[in-house]
Amino acid sequence: MNSAELDRRVRCWTSAKRLPPSYVEKWLAFSERARARLLEIAEMLKMHSGQCITTITLLEEISLREGLGVDEILAATPLRRVLSSPGSGPGRSHDLLKELRALRYPELKRARQRLEAELAAIKLPRGIRVIMPPELASDEVRVEVVAHGSAELERLLACLTAKASDLVGLAAMLAGAGRFEVE
Repeated sequence: MNSAELDRRVRCWTSAKRLPPSYVEKWLAFSERARARLLEIAEMLKMHSGQCITTITLLEEISLREGLGVDEILAATPLRRVLSSPGSGPGRSHDLLKELRALRYPELKRARQRLEAELAAIKLPRGIRVIMPPELASDEVRVEVVAHGSAELERLLACLTAKASDLVGLAAMLAGAGRFEVE
């Protein structure tokens, strides 16, 4: 496919998704290889307009920050792994954005990995779940307890009490990780 045909297909796809003209122009400013690959990905994953806008924005930022071409970013191993994985288009789109954010915000990724390792070390039983905020954008920690019957609830609450200081420590770490907030 030649460059003019590729641009026509990009404009057709973005028109159908009602992408703002500024994002269409950003997409068209990518190299021909990058434009083609992004179109292939958007069609394959059946991306929504918001996902496409976020993808374009992250690709631009990563390219600027890392000095890489968009086609090089789209060829990165973590992205190839997501794109070749089984699953639904929306699920893989979500995973693609997650990987792009990890590339864009490497400090945030490391902070999340440290927090997840600390949480795993606490070894909470099934029925207790700690939910951290997405992108570590706040210091809110949610703890969910799901019990079947009073005896199980009593056991889970006793476990929470015994592990309270570990969970408070996790919350303190999360408050420190807040300095990696998304721009």
